[in-house]
Amino acid sequence: MTDDLKAAAEAWLREDPDPDTRLELTKLLDAADYDELSDRFDGTLEFGTAGLRGAVGAGPNRMNRVVVIRAAAGLAAYLKAKGLTDGPVLIGYDARHKSDVFAQDTAAVMRGAGLDAVLLDRPAPTPVVAFGIGHLHAVAGVVVTASHNPPQDNGYKVYLGDGSQIVPPADAEIAAAIAAVGSLADVPRGDDWQTTGDDLLNAYLDRIGQLVPADAPRDLSVAYTPLHGVGRTLVEAAVARAGFAVPQVVAAQADPDPDFPTVSFPNPEEPGAIDAALDLARSMNADIAVANDPDADRCAVAVPDAAAAGGWRMLRGDELGALLGEFLLSSRPAGVAACSIVSSSLLGKIAASYGVRYVETLTGFKWIGRVPELVFGYEEALGYCVDPAAVKDKDGVSTLVRVLQLAAQAKAAGRTLLDLLDDLAVKHGLHATDQLSARVEDLSLIAQAMDRLRAQPPTTLGSYTVERIDDLSKGSESLPPTDGLRYTLSDGARVVVRPSGTEPKLKCYLEVVVPVTADVTAARAQAATALAAVKTDLAAAAGI
Repeated sequence: MTDDLKAAAEAWLREDPDPDTRLELTKLLDAADYDELSDRFDGTLEFGTAGLRGAVGAGPNRMNRVVVIRAAAGLAAYLKAKGLTDGPVLIGYDARHKSDVFAQDTAAVMRGAGLDAVLLDRPAPTPVVAFGIGHLHAVAGVVVTASHNPPQDNGYKVYLGDGSQIVPPADAEIAAAIAAVGSLADVPRGDDWQTTGDDLLNAYLDRIGQLVPADAPRDLSVAYTPLHGVGRTLVEAAVARAGFAVPQVVAAQADPDPDFPTVSFPNPEEPGAIDAALDLARSMNADIAVANDPDADRCAVAVPDAAAAGGWRMLRGDELGALLGEFLLSSRPAGVAACSIVSSSLLGKIAASYGVRYVETLTGFKWIGRVPELVFGYEEALGYCVDPAAVKDKDGVSTLVRVLQLAAQAKAAGRTLLDLLDDLAVKHGLHATDQLSARVEDLSLIAQAMDRLRAQPPTTLGSYTVERIDDLSKGSESLPPTDGLRYTLSDGARVVVRPSGTEPKLKCYLEVVVPVTADVTAARAQAATALAAVKTDLAAAAGI
């Protein structure tokens, strides 16, 4: 063990207020586990637009109380330097390991810095904080959550007083303030923060309850899973306030459990994650199955489909985005619809058909949520903003209620959500999307793939000609720079390639557009063949 590494670990031990991580680090030192110690101490978790996210454990390259206290102190210093002190900092947390402790540390640091702090008195969905910032006139919000990451992870998400997640340059300025924090012993902390619970949660639920008109159909049988997360209590209450029968819940996944024992990966997008909900839906002959991710800011939907294996299939994020877009924009609201550049181009066509303005943003609700005059926004990763006047972020609870409203309305007319998708295909062409993702252990492989695509760009992908390549790292008049490539293909097809912002993945987003005359089924088969060919050629070009 190098002297520098040992000295860094021992210095960390002296500061660490958490007996769990002190014991963990002591064992690593006693065992002289060089590799593990190096991984924890050779770098630091970087604070960016996603805040912090990483495995819980000792060391600067992990999520722990030392890292969180420093992050909170940096955020407090930033708020004071900007004069953002005329309201509280609202702090929420999910049910992951150490989330409650990290949230309490944040409240203590805010009070020590002389800022007001309001701490939720129980684990709650992330959108509650996004809502509460406006409701309580807060100057900032913090949510301790790792969303749908694996069980070992936790994270730290920061909002400013506009109710949106941070974007540059605020992220870099907060990071600089965190780096300037000195000894942990010199960070003042208080214990006189305020708490909130029923008052804030009831205000949030009241808002959701008002989304569905009194005369809307409500006959619907629903299966639901919160995937061991924090969504169940509020979803049941929100559904009831909106006038629907409370869903049947997957019993084995009903209560918060930070170990997520029944799923290999607690993300409803992952294969198999909602299998238990589909089993429940089949057993009760449900009209629809819905799921939240663990912090309930995303919403997944599955529907009966005789052509699918098992008789049910999950809607793609773009499919649900199009359905909600058609539903919410058909009233021609005054405002703007938005989705990310990796989402389907169909929303733009839906918006145009109703005379609603439309914009594309970079990936992430930190961009979508701050679009001026937003009336609906979504991204393909199951994130939807259906009430931006209240929550300028993705919200899996209000989205779930909106989905039930749409599904009940369709059922009352003798139709299904799949029928509504066919209507959109006939009206605008079949927009079929798919993903190619490569998860890596070595992050350098992602950079190598991006370099390869820039040095040797493909001229064709599948049956399509590459008509234009935009290197998103250069930015444009409408988009800030980000690491990514966008390929505009012939016949309305497109591909976007980018490194994931939250996972060690290279993600490629594919879309083809097939005109529909009468046979939507034939168009879907044609689109599937075309997407498969694009995926094969893109994988070869990227070397993944």
